[in-house]
Amino acid sequence: MNRKEFFKKGILGTGAIIAANSSFGIIANQIDELKELEPIADNPNIGFNHIQNTTSQIMKNTVLHKAASRGHANHGWLNSYHTFSFANYYNPDRMHFGVLRVLNDDTVSASMGFGKHPHDNMEIISIPLSGDLEHKDSMGNVTVIKQGDIQVMSAGTGIQHSEFNKNTNKDVKFLQIWVFPNTKNVIPRYDQITLNPKDRVNKLQQILSPNPKDEGVWIHQNAWFHMGKFENNKKIDYSLKLKGNGVYAFVLEGEFSINNVALGKRDGLGIWDVENLQIESKSNNAEILLMEVPMKF
Repeated sequence: MNRKEFFKKGILGTGAIIAANSSFGIIANQIDELKELEPIADNPNIGFNHIQNTTSQIMKNTVLHKAASRGHANHGWLNSYHTFSFANYYNPDRMHFGVLRVLNDDTVSASMGFGKHPHDNMEIISIPLSGDLEHKDSMGNVTVIKQGDIQVMSAGTGIQHSEFNKNTNKDVKFLQIWVFPNTKNVIPRYDQITLNPKDRVNKLQQILSPNPKDEGVWIHQNAWFHMGKFENNKKIDYSLKLKGNGVYAFVLEGEFSINNVALGKRDGLGIWDVENLQIESKSNNAEILLMEVPMKF
């Protein structure tokens, strides 16, 4: 897919995002994402289109995304880093990791945010890192999410929502994550929970799963997310929940080694064709997000 097709499909895709102030006045940029994806040409059975970085000397079943290699867009009110192709950042080798489509690391200025915009057939997860983010949607939800909260929307047949920095004097930082669902055209759904950060000290805390009765929020996909905060030199193993899944690890703070691959702050590492991961923290207060997702659509 060429760049022209990327923008064409982006305009027709699953959600225009508009910069706006707290009074909903439009001030900037229309942003969108790529709805349709294509597999690697020489292996159409693979459901992810990362190719290994031949200069990084990592194994054939891993892909390493250093923090500095991410796409970056600074709109003034929004400073966003894109692990995968998004908006004006287009890299044909970084479209998605299995069903993990978007991993945006966003900072929104005080009293600014995303104006009302639509989504459909996408599982959208927001993880606040600092500050307070106000959410409004077409289902009638008006909420504020903050650090320690996990928010999820199943866009299904279609929703509209807006997100604004609730604070007038400080930025809000959050991760915006999009996952392709395993069931299309579901009834739109919203959920939000508050987790106890102490439950992730020197261990992995489950924050998302496919099971409504399990820990954390749930989505329409065989995916499991975990977060952990570790002292230096702590070791832990992670066993994959489902055969055929892969794990994308994203370092929030500090340094880690995963299967002997060194990672720093905001580095990402995707691994597939394994049954477990060996994780070791390499600094104090090191924080990590693990996203286990299906590798095939």
